[in-house]
Amino acid sequence: MKLKQQLLQLSLLLLPFISNAQEKLIFKDSSQPIDVRVKDLVSRLTLEEKVSLLGYQSKAVPRLGIPAYNWWNEALHGVARAGEATVFPQAIGMAATFNNDLLKQVSTAISTEARAKYNLAIAQDRHLQYMGLTFWTPNINIFRDPRWGRGQETYGEDPYLTSIMGSAFVKGLQGDDPHYLKTSATAKHFAVHSGPEATRDYFDAKIDEKDFRETYLYAFHALVNNGVESVMSAYNRVNGVPNSINKVLLTDILRKEWGFKGHVVTDCGALNDVYSTHKTLPGPVETAAAAIKAGIDLDCSTVLQEDAIKAVKQGLLTEKEIDGALSAILRTEFKLGFYDDATLIPYHTYGADSVHNAAHIALARKAAQQTMVLLKNDNHVLPLKKSDYSSIMVLGPNAASFDAMVANYHGTSSKVVNFVEGITAAVGPGTRVEYDQGSDYKDTTHFGGTWAAGNCDATIAVIGLSPVLEGEAGDAFLSEGGGDKKNLNLPASEIAFMKELRKSVKNKPIIAVITAGSDVNIDAIAPYADAIIFAWYPGEQGGNALADIVFGDISPSGHLPLTFYKSLSNVPDYSNYSMKGRTYRYYDGPVQYPFGFGLSYTTFDYKQEGNLNSKYKTTDTLSVNVQVKNTGPMDGDEVVQAYIEYPKIDRMPVKELKSFKRISIPQGNSQSVTIKIPVKELQKWDLSNHGWKVYPGDYKLILSDNSRDEKITLPFVVK
Repeated sequence: MKLKQQLLQLSLLLLPFISNAQEKLIFKDSSQPIDVRVKDLVSRLTLEEKVSLLGYQSKAVPRLGIPAYNWWNEALHGVARAGEATVFPQAIGMAATFNNDLLKQVSTAISTEARAKYNLAIAQDRHLQYMGLTFWTPNINIFRDPRWGRGQETYGEDPYLTSIMGSAFVKGLQGDDPHYLKTSATAKHFAVHSGPEATRDYFDAKIDEKDFRETYLYAFHALVNNGVESVMSAYNRVNGVPNSINKVLLTDILRKEWGFKGHVVTDCGALNDVYSTHKTLPGPVETAAAAIKAGIDLDCSTVLQEDAIKAVKQGLLTEKEIDGALSAILRTEFKLGFYDDATLIPYHTYGADSVHNAAHIALARKAAQQTMVLLKNDNHVLPLKKSDYSSIMVLGPNAASFDAMVANYHGTSSKVVNFVEGITAAVGPGTRVEYDQGSDYKDTTHFGGTWAAGNCDATIAVIGLSPVLEGEAGDAFLSEGGGDKKNLNLPASEIAFMKELRKSVKNKPIIAVITAGSDVNIDAIAPYADAIIFAWYPGEQGGNALADIVFGDISPSGHLPLTFYKSLSNVPDYSNYSMKGRTYRYYDGPVQYPFGFGLSYTTFDYKQEGNLNSKYKTTDTLSVNVQVKNTGPMDGDEVVQAYIEYPKIDRMPVKELKSFKRISIPQGNSQSVTIKIPVKELQKWDLSNHGWKVYPGDYKLILSDNSRDEKITLPFVVK
């Protein structure tokens, strides 16, 4: 009896330990709602552990089985900085496709490769930067000025086009599973951020509410509506307040007004800028407190991890406020499946065969084909008929350049096909192809290959810029403007080279291929080329895609997502963030090529089907059908662009893109396109009432293939 009592007492003493051992941690129970799991995990963490998770180099919490995680990953046009991956065309080139369906296919391939690389790394217990699932892309800043080196990372100068392309990219990155994110996308840089690069850490963008709402916030709002998981704050100030401590921007507008449910991350080092370059707060402790109070959840530096506890101890911050920031980033982790059995996640089987496979390479080629813009084609010199050209010269500083193919924020690939290789492979061993670098970016007197070009039947000269001449501050190390361009000029050496080439080649065709991420002065070399193809930075299949276009396997179909100005003297000062006189929306002066421009090897005829209503209410939707017929010599793609002209009221745009549709039409065939535009989409910001308003008056719907042409014009009235 005594022994039984002793055993009973012992069992009672051990009961709490047995119970704890058997207890299932709620945060690891995938059947529980995410908010319940987040709350449980937060409750188990000490203040020190909570703060250790608020930096991009998130610390491990071994007692709860939480591994370290590095939040910083890039995938602008392919998984970047993480070894082998398919390198797709740079973002600005993807914008030139005007093909949001294709861009979603591209970002779906990117997220597949990202999941596969993550699975492979985790299987080896590697928790590395650039091998995670939280991607700081897309860049949806408005490319308001062609000098901005990072403009190549964007979808161009138009808010509507940016919103459509950016949303498509996000959907492909994040996937469509109802329970799990495939990866996490980030809309950046929030907000009013597009240069100058050299002063980005202390620049103050001065703008009024109208430009702020209509231009700089438009695409961000669209991506929030389309479920983007993360938003990144920008380095600069807006009207005096650094973005990373801007409560109006990060809480009042983003969360309260727009209903954003994801997490906010700083740009890297942006919190250090608050006190070191903006000098709006005295030090890191005050900055840590201000950032979390404003709406920052994750820090791409070490300020929060090193100074948030000090802020709590000084009474500048509460633990509850830290819990709020931590909860936001933990929700993202739960959506990614970080705390679940891998077999529950639909992407857990992705492996090496999902990375840089034949299907993704083929998609990169298709994308590159659709990015390239034909700017000039005198006497229909293109396409070249292979049988008519027994010898071809391919030359120029970018003809065999790796950098000019892959742009910035890129991955690596063993199968990059440069322009020389693409042309050579296309014509086969029975055609003589020669290559010469031709010129460099500086020497204006010494050139190679010009004599040999004169002995060939056709010459393809690849010139332009590269990511070391334009790009992000620090990366574009040969830029004279801290990453930006000081002017629109091509290198003087290239202009001199093209003049010399024309002298040698005389009357045989010269096709100029230009690589760049933005507007450059095409007029300077146009007299010396019979045809001009703008290739952007076309990715790993750029060489094959160029050959497909040059030899007529496909018709070129890219359209410019930005205005090519005649001169920078027509554009306001670079540091001026007012939209007056900028982009096709507010500029009607001389241009080299207008927004939306792009030639084809075939021709298209537009015919209206049915009538547009004459009057509309703000709750209505414009709807019109147009029949597009391919009237030219080959199959081709057309991009039908729908622009709105507004009533003649102060500060209305000259015109504005509000819908587009890319269509493929066989030779001689027609296709009907329906354009729909909600009247509410025509709203503008009313400065007097600080709100949106659809202004009554006379409008026009213009259908065309660029912003300066009018194929169909339909007037209507909004009551």
